[in-house]
Amino acid sequence: MKLKKDFIVHKAGKETMLVATGSAKFSGLVKGNKTAGEVLELLETETTEADIVKKMREKYDAPEGAIERDVNKIITELKKIGAIDE
Repeated sequence: MKLKKDFIVHKAGKETMLVATGSAKFSGLVKGNKTAGEVLELLETETTEADIVKKMREKYDAPEGAIERDVNKIITELKKIGAIDE
């Protein structure tokens, strides 16, 4: 899966935003926390949910299942707005 070309990742300080271009069906802006920002960065190239979880686990120490839940929630929301090519 990969972020659709109709969406642009923009960083402003510590915030990461996902901006829909004019050709996207979704109209708006999505603001995310640090975790969402890192997931968006990883989605700029072809990847899988399992690979994203693996990279996040290597970087962060979190309770069992927390990273998996967070990544899944972010990806689910991105799919709802049509931001991901599978």
